Amino acid sequence: MNSSAGDDPVTSSEIPNEMTGGEALARILKAAKPGPMFGMGGFQLLPFYDAARRIGLNHNLINDERCAVFIADAYAKVSGRVGVCDATLGPGATNLVTGLVEALNAGSPLVVFVGDTHRMHSWKNMTQESRQVEILRPACKELIRVEMIERLPELVKRAFHVATSGRPGPVVVDIPEDICHDTFPFDPAEFEIDEALASSPALRCAPAAADLAQAADMLAKAKRPLMLCGGGVHISGAAKAAEALARAINLPVAHTMTGKGAIACIDPLSAGLFGRYDRIANALIEESDCLLVTGCKLGEIATKRYSVPAAGKTVIHLDNVAEEFGRTFSPALRLWSDAREGLTGLASALADRADAIKTRQQGYADEVAAKMAEWRKSVEPRLTSGERPINMARMLNEVNKAMPANGVLVADGGFAAHWGGLLYDTKEAGRGFVPDRGFASIGYGLPGAMGAALAAPGRRVIGLTGDGGFNMVMGELETARRLKLPLTVIVVNNAASGYVKALQHLMYGRDAYQSSDLEEVNYANVATALGCLGLRVESPDDLAGALAKSFTNTDGPTLIDVVVTRDPAHMLPGVDNRTVQVKKGDRVA
Repeated sequence: MNSSAGDDPVTSSEIPNEMTGGEALARILKAAKPGPMFGMGGFQLLPFYDAARRIGLNHNLINDERCAVFIADAYAKVSGRVGVCDATLGPGATNLVTGLVEALNAGSPLVVFVGDTHRMHSWKNMTQESRQVEILRPACKELIRVEMIERLPELVKRAFHVATSGRPGPVVVDIPEDICHDTFPFDPAEFEIDEALASSPALRCAPAAADLAQAADMLAKAKRPLMLCGGGVHISGAAKAAEALARAINLPVAHTMTGKGAIACIDPLSAGLFGRYDRIANALIEESDCLLVTGCKLGEIATKRYSVPAAGKTVIHLDNVAEEFGRTFSPALRLWSDAREGLTGLASALADRADAIKTRQQGYADEVAAKMAEWRKSVEPRLTSGERPINMARMLNEVNKAMPANGVLVADGGFAAHWGGLLYDTKEAGRGFVPDRGFASIGYGLPGAMGAALAAPGRRVIGLTGDGGFNMVMGELETARRLKLPLTVIVVNNAASGYVKALQHLMYGRDAYQSSDLEEVNYANVATALGCLGLRVESPDDLAGALAKSFTNTDGPTLIDVVVTRDPAHMLPGVDNRTVQVKKGDRVA
């Protein structure tokens, strides 16, 4: 890899009097001290690539542009800093769409650069030309097209500002070929940038004092209050604030898949996942007399198809995006606020009553801890199952035992995310579980793990992916090997598009499967062929050893091919492998 993101920016004395637009782009990026950047070049951005080489920008070749966005997205989620990537025009730009929508829906701050056609020759059947601006615009928070070379530094700064303000999101900067190749005598002062713009959120809003006081009174009077945390808690960096409020007044906490880690899953106050897949949380929500929903959009899965919470429940909704209020549930009180600022404000507003509330709520808190302990005991046979092929619950239990407290599990969309969301236990507050639930595309597990490893060097990173998702992106093992990233990829090998096959089984019965089976593949051999350490596990008793061996491989990625059940009746996420009656016409995602 080239020089690290922490290198000093180029000083004014080193900036030439005149430079190409591409070099100006590289220098303003260098000043922002971004994380590692990934892309696949083309003629349009060649001056940028040349300058990146000369000034030591940490830029790396990717094998698929979609994975470049996935890496940037996971990097942003784990680091809290802006993720950056680039693509050439046409197919390079359109390959970004899936990753951009993930970042847009998930609130991940990205700045993405795309080359475009020479403006003198646009709409004259230029090679690879498309209406890419129109294609990309709805997939990002804002699209900025550079029409004058002298405005390039200004507009790149604008991109960072938009990406890190409000609900963070991806900003695309579209750069025509002539802008990138032309030259201009830039003022060196234009290459100074506020480093705060490279972190998110760069700006925070706080709730109105009267609203905060009302929310505090509602929580103080409640007998069975419950906090429901979504991914906004992590976008805000509010996990410590959530943990502090919970402990101050014995406030139990349930979470969505993206909100996992709002408090540690092993904390006595944790009620686990709520919504479609829950442990004890849905019943607690039903019994609660006041719900504090924090950084959560209350989407379909979190609400179990909009049935949780039930209509009429008293809800305080804390979010920094006012448009989310009332979208799926009408709250009794709206707190328009950054999650960290809102939770900190609530803790302060309750401070003089906190000890009394905590004492009064101790019995309730003990009840939650007892119910969680009872749940864990009830599923122990699944968690320790000796079944072959391997039971998913046993596999996740071994991951729980092996993962250090500061480890990061990145879960691919669908099958892996649901199982991981239900069974993976974070051991401390913070973003230790990274699912791509903004768009839930499969193929995220490997590049997401790469982004997490780059964002958190020294932390153990595992990417959990299905065989179908891995098939989409296996070429990025070469990228991970090239960068010597010491991460572990677990391929859940069920020789199927497991989630789809399980749903087909539920709806249409056994042997009614269409286009959901894959060929048997030994993915350990695939990894070996790509120059990585590949391990195949067919017995549950070998899981712990394989994980331990992968953790000692510090020279590059390790892939563990885990052979799990082929029975679609036992594929659906849920430690009890529950059967669900699905009515015809009732779509299940």
